[in-house]
Amino acid sequence: MNSLFICPNCSCALEKKGNSFFCENRHCFDIAKQGYINLLQSNQSSSKHHGDDRLMVKARRDFLEKGFYSELKDRLCDDITHCAEKPSVLIDAGCGEGYYTRAVAESLKRKNALSAAGGIDISKDAVSAAAKAGGNIQYAVASVYDMPVKSETADIVLNIFAPGAFDEFYRILTPGGLLVVVYPLENHLIELKQAVYDEVYKNDSIPSVPKGFSLISSREIKQVLHLESNEDIVNLFKMTPYYYKTGADDQKKLERISRLDISFEVEIMYCRKTI
Repeated sequence: MNSLFICPNCSCALEKKGNSFFCENRHCFDIAKQGYINLLQSNQSSSKHHGDDRLMVKARRDFLEKGFYSELKDRLCDDITHCAEKPSVLIDAGCGEGYYTRAVAESLKRKNALSAAGGIDISKDAVSAAAKAGGNIQYAVASVYDMPVKSETADIVLNIFAPGAFDEFYRILTPGGLLVVVYPLENHLIELKQAVYDEVYKNDSIPSVPKGFSLISSREIKQVLHLESNEDIVNLFKMTPYYYKTGADDQKKLERISRLDISFEVEIMYCRKTI
């Protein structure tokens, strides 16, 4: 069995032998019991912990499993499956716990439009949770800024609420390949921030179309999420970067809130790699 991923040391193909993947230069990467491989090189970061931690991953999984972001998930599945004209290789760059990866891969599979699917995230906790959830998807711990993927491998790249390493996305996409980017609009989750902070800043402006890509279409999704429990409110906060940038006193403000209506406002950008 060959891997979607390549050796991060020498860029050679990886082949499964037993419970490990090897390249022709005998670099070895063991398969974790959950089913993923760790291809993050030690020189890519000096930090001992990378990306989302276990608390953040659990909060996001618990929140998403209740269907609060299902409109976004369903729209992605419908649009991407409609665009797929052949069996495609799907790579989710910044896959987290695999919520969108699994959904899009399954949608493509139902149309017989999936050749293979893979997910990459710098967080071992997130990738572990994604691999454990199954779905016949290959997962690797790696940086989206230096992906262990051969050039012109992917027909579809997802980049959902994740760092935009657009040079890498361009490199790994086939000519004419599809890039799908999801990012928050300026008022996304603003009520959550208002509940915590004295001074609230709106999200950054909409990003431009990346160099080397042409815009096919874009789509806004705007709705109000009705959170009816403190658990859901706290989980939403913990799954955002805000939680780790907030002091204990401000975090405690949410403990008193049992109901909150929150703006969900995002944009999906569909782009083609120019030939």
